[in-house]
Amino acid sequence: MSPSAPAPVDASEQAPVPPMNGIDKFFKISERGSSVSREIRGGLATFFAMAYIVVLNPIILGAGTDKFGHQLNNGQLVTATALIAGLTTLLMGIIGNVPIALAAGLGINAVVALQLAPKMSWPDAMGMVVLAGLVLMILVASGLRQRVMDAIPAGLRRAIAIGIGLFIALIGLVDSGFVTRNPDSAHTTVPLGLGVAGRLEGWPVLVFVVGLALTFILIVRKTRGAILIGIVTMTLVAIVINSLARIPDAKWGLTIPKVPEKVVDTPDFGLVGHVSLFGGFHEVGLLTGCLFVFTVLLSGFFDAMGTIIGVGEEAGLTDERGQLPGMGRILMVDGVAVAGGGFGSASANTCFVESTAGVGEGARTGLANVVTGGLFLLALVFTPLAKVVPSQAATPALVVVGFLIMAANVKEIDWSDFTIAIPAFLTMISMPFTYSITNGIGLGVLSFLLLRIATRRTREIPWLLGAVGLCFLVYFLLNPIEQALGVS
Repeated sequence: MSPSAPAPVDASEQAPVPPMNGIDKFFKISERGSSVSREIRGGLATFFAMAYIVVLNPIILGAGTDKFGHQLNNGQLVTATALIAGLTTLLMGIIGNVPIALAAGLGINAVVALQLAPKMSWPDAMGMVVLAGLVLMILVASGLRQRVMDAIPAGLRRAIAIGIGLFIALIGLVDSGFVTRNPDSAHTTVPLGLGVAGRLEGWPVLVFVVGLALTFILIVRKTRGAILIGIVTMTLVAIVINSLARIPDAKWGLTIPKVPEKVVDTPDFGLVGHVSLFGGFHEVGLLTGCLFVFTVLLSGFFDAMGTIIGVGEEAGLTDERGQLPGMGRILMVDGVAVAGGGFGSASANTCFVESTAGVGEGARTGLANVVTGGLFLLALVFTPLAKVVPSQAATPALVVVGFLIMAANVKEIDWSDFTIAIPAFLTMISMPFTYSITNGIGLGVLSFLLLRIATRRTREIPWLLGAVGLCFLVYFLLNPIEQALGVS
């Protein structure tokens, strides 16, 4: 938790803080020890930390080609990405009242573009996403999804939060260019390296390094708005550097660090509603179609679950059992977001770990989401302006927040009990190393079940967690299962 953030209010020790006005009462701002200014700062920080998705999601989906050789229009994808992110984030803020923003899920969009679309049309593929969202909503309505979350041991919950912290820190290091992938042609066993060929080169990386140092200094000095100050300051520095050094746009990653010539652009809603709910089953058959829906469903289910746990823990919103207030509403909105992302042809929308950037600024309520969601909707017409913030100015926030999450949770795990410590360890390292929250949770759950069975402590395993483990076993063995069933 950020040192500059307010401590969570302990209801057993302090009397409830009376609300100052209607907005305060609706969002429970004072009750959660926050303020309107903190929520606004948090909403801004979250938006800046995840605004890259408006550019990145169209790149990923646009790179795919469906069965009939069709590609999606980039301009329409930008509109769909910003629109659905804005609407679902607002919905989470108003209904769920938590500072957890949503947008097109990384990883799921790659599945849609590279696994679903090549075997059917784009509307068919998006229809599969809608179906996965509908199934998620049914699971929430039945109470099953929340019971699954409650069945996860406390130590494993902490490990999920830490794994997410390490994951977003790695995202920050990679997206900034501080860490890069070694090309296969290098014939090395080391997958990642420092900068380019082991050296830090270029002004953009310097912007990241200075931004990271600045943000850590501000955090240590307990400066209010430390993360947001770091993002804005380094954006201005990047603009100045870019204007003097004339650096090619590609060097700055996904964004263009210069004042755009065209600030306002007209959104194109051509992809919204362009879906076929059951057409995919006609193209690939019932069995393969169900496997596709299951893949999207499982990724969305556990990615969101891990993020909700991690952000909730970081914000101090969870109770002694690790539960968030209004969890049913939060999970239902997440299901709606998955279906809504498919309906808008933006791929499944899910909770974003970058929300921790806003939490680090003090966000504790849905008002922060109103700010973030509003900015996404503004991005529909101000897309050129949204591209001004370079990734090197925003990514230091992810590294800083990753540290804060780990510092707040690592000491809470019982490292003396190896049946918890080993699954926690595997969960923590698997998320960044496999670049997947779902993989980390899956390995943690399966190893926990294995070790509890091996030590004859089966009575301590909730039956629902065993069912989840079986689902993960199918998830990891999906390829041999498909081969055994003759599914290509």
